[in-house]
Amino acid sequence: MILEQRVACTCFALGTGVVLVPMLTHFHLRELSDLSPYGAALYTAVVNGVLLFMCRGYLYQVGIRACGLGLAFGLGLWLSVSAAQWYVFGWYMCALSFFHFSEFIVTATYNPESLSLDSFLLNHSMEYGLAAVASWVEFVLEAWIFPDMKQLPFLHYAGLLLVVGGELLRKVAMLTAKSNFNHIVQSKKVDSHMLVTHGVYQLCRHPAYVGWFYWSLGTQVLLCNPVCVIGYTWASWHFFRERVEDEEVTLLNFFGEQYLDYMQRVGTGLPFIQGFKANF
Repeated sequence: MILEQRVACTCFALGTGVVLVPMLTHFHLRELSDLSPYGAALYTAVVNGVLLFMCRGYLYQVGIRACGLGLAFGLGLWLSVSAAQWYVFGWYMCALSFFHFSEFIVTATYNPESLSLDSFLLNHSMEYGLAAVASWVEFVLEAWIFPDMKQLPFLHYAGLLLVVGGELLRKVAMLTAKSNFNHIVQSKKVDSHMLVTHGVYQLCRHPAYVGWFYWSLGTQVLLCNPVCVIGYTWASWHFFRERVEDEEVTLLNFFGEQYLDYMQRVGTGLPFIQGFKANF
């Protein structure tokens, strides 16, 4: 485990520790629902002070991001057991924070040469951030105006299944590709680049994108956000269609006939997306 990975894991655990605040502040076992905003804010300030003391520069930037994600994960756990109307938003917070944290950890494990702060994918794009905020706003407004609309357990569990399944598929794809996986489409082939066609890549050409597509859609089904279900499906589909076509042009340049043969045998895995239309 490299240094950045150890720092990230430690800081994520420290952030998640916010759920222990009720016990720390009352000195005896309390329920998780006793977490107060003041206690959480004090805990966050103390942890940030520890990070400032222990880490500097790049490692502090890694630590503060991992700690923030851990804090979101811990608050998600708190919401999931303490707020009847908001428990599903707690699930969402756990899923979102773990997704971004695990992106960094898996990259650090199998492709440390490409590891950077961008590996958290927190600054993926302005559109990604706006989409996340839009889903939060929709959930809050609908929970306030139409509270019964957010109490549909069958949709919650269907969304959770998509989230967990999508997360697992993406991470298995990253672990299978190892150093051949990169968050940025590569424009120059290096000697270590290999065409991965085994494991989950036998099922579809872009399992990491398939996993992310269904994970993204699942978060909105989980939240029972009808507007964002439609919006996320449309935006994700268009994003991955363009991304797949651009990436496959590069892969054809890298691997030529080998990739052409692979394209003929295996589909993209994404609905109604065929990928780059090569002349077979």
